[in-house]
This record gives sequence, structure tokens and C-alpha cells, in this order.
Amino acid sequence: MKTQHPHSIEAKQIAASRVLVVGDVMLDRYWYGAVDRISPEAPVPIVRITREEERSGGAANVAYNVAILGAQASLLTVVGDDEASLKLEAILAKTGIRTHFGRDADLKTTVKLRIIGRQQQLLRLDFENTPKNALLASQSATFKNLLPSHDAVLFSDYGKGGLAHVGDMIAYARAQGKPILIDPKGTDYSGYKNATVITPNRAELQQVIGEWATEEDLTAKVQQLRKQLHLDAVLLTRSEEGMTLFDAQGPLHVSAQAREVFDVTGAGDTVIATLATLVGAGLSLRQALPWANRAGGLVVGKFGTATVTYEELFG
Repeated sequence: MKTQHPHSIEAKQIAASRVLVVGDVMLDRYWYGAVDRISPEAPVPIVRITREEERSGGAANVAYNVAILGAQASLLTVVGDDEASLKLEAILAKTGIRTHFGRDADLKTTVKLRIIGRQQQLLRLDFENTPKNALLASQSATFKNLLPSHDAVLFSDYGKGGLAHVGDMIAYARAQGKPILIDPKGTDYSGYKNATVITPNRAELQQVIGEWATEEDLTAKVQQLRKQLHLDAVLLTRSEEGMTLFDAQGPLHVSAQAREVFDVTGAGDTVIATLATLVGAGLSLRQALPWANRAGGLVVGKFGTATVTYEELFG
């Protein structure tokens, strides 16, 4: 199947694509400050905070990537009934993402606070706990209601416990004939059985299938995993080596877009968001692959968790 030419993916095709993002959201907080002296109490720098910044993280950043491309994004997640969740909702409200937040008073919305001084990260503080089962079950019901009005489902797993019922949701989406894309986490992928495609990076895949010595070795191991889990495909993202799609036809490799890499933060979010948007717009995984690769290449050339617009990708 030949790769679609950039101009054949029109903005209106993307605008019609409806992606349902399900997963663990977080609020990324950045405190920037000046470091002028060392504390008299302990051998640590004193950071005088001069600026604060807040961004959507985790699955919320994935949904944001879908929206920035010009597609329609819905976000289903579990959050705490706290200041961080309200802040996250306010950030997302400006982007046009439809949010479906299940609120749990016992849950802390995940917050990653990074303290940055002299252009470098000095400390990261994480605030989080795991959601209760009852609330996750109600999420499954909301998922069933939302599914018919979407073209693709994207599960963004950050290992925070929000996808404990992912198996039920996959089975339901499969029965409805919806493509299911998963950004996986952890060492056990059995919960992702019957998905359309999973998109691990090298380090993540190694934890599951072990080391590989050659490309043949890698292909054999990935194809075994794919068959074991009844997946249509596995997309391995390989940073400077580009990415490889393994499906029933065999491996299809695309080389990295040669450019200066500033920051790989969030590149995986951009890749899977682009893939889901294009599959939702009617492209096959093989047709969408070069675009997802291009989007990943564009985003690593930017600082911080960045995104790619329709114009940047297809213009």
C-alpha cells in the first residue's frame, strides 16, 4: 500500500476525526527560580521562585496533541476533587477538548512539580495515589456511552491505576469495530490483549521481551508478542533510529527525520496522538506511520512537552 501524499490528507478529513482518549492525567507544574546561594541549614541550593507555569500532562497532553492537530478530542479520566483537578480542567477548557472527569474525594490528582534553577531541573516532587475500584467501574459505563460517537480509542497508560478496567473497555471497543491504540506501561502487556496497536519505546519493549541482538531477533520476538496478545500491530518507537511497525505483513521501518534533538519529552504522546487522529480519519496504520514519524521528529526539535499543528505536519 503506498504512502499517502501530504496534500491528500485534507484539514477537513482531520477535523472529522473523533478520538476518545482514556487514561491517567496529570498536572505538570514548573517553578522557575534564581539560585544565588546555598542554604545555611543543609548543603542544598536555595531557589528563589520567580515564575510558575502549569501544563496538562499524561493522557491530558495526548488529548491536547489530538486537538492541536485539528481533530476532535474527548478525554475520559479519574481525578481528585481538588485544586489541581480544577486547574487541569481550566487549562483543557481553553483547548476545545471535551472532558469527562470522574471525581473521587479520596483521590489526589497526580501533580508533578519540577523545580528549575539555572536552566536545569533541581528536583521533582510527585503527588499521587491510586483510584478506587467503584469509580473506575463507573468510568467503564461512561466509556460505553461515549464510544459510538468516536472513530478511534486511545488508551494512555501512565501506570497510575486509572486503567485497571482496560480489558473490559478494549473488549467493548473491539465489538464495536473501533481501532484501539495503546501507549503501554509496565512489564506485563497481557491487559492490552486484542488492541489494534501498542506503541512502546525501546526501553519499554525491552522490559517485556528482553534484549535483542539483531533485527531478525527483534522481529521474531515482537511477532511472537503480537500473536500472543492478538494485536494487529506493534509500533516500536526508536528515537534516533526512527520507528518500526510490525504487523501481519512483517516489519515496516521509517527512518528518523534527521534534525537536532533538543528534548524527547512528550514525543511518544505526539506520535500516538497523530497515529490515532489519522486512523480515526480513515487511514491504515501503514499509511499513518510516516506522518506519526514526522510528527515525532518535529516535536523533539522543540523545548518542553510540545505539540505539532496541522500546518507544521502537512503544510
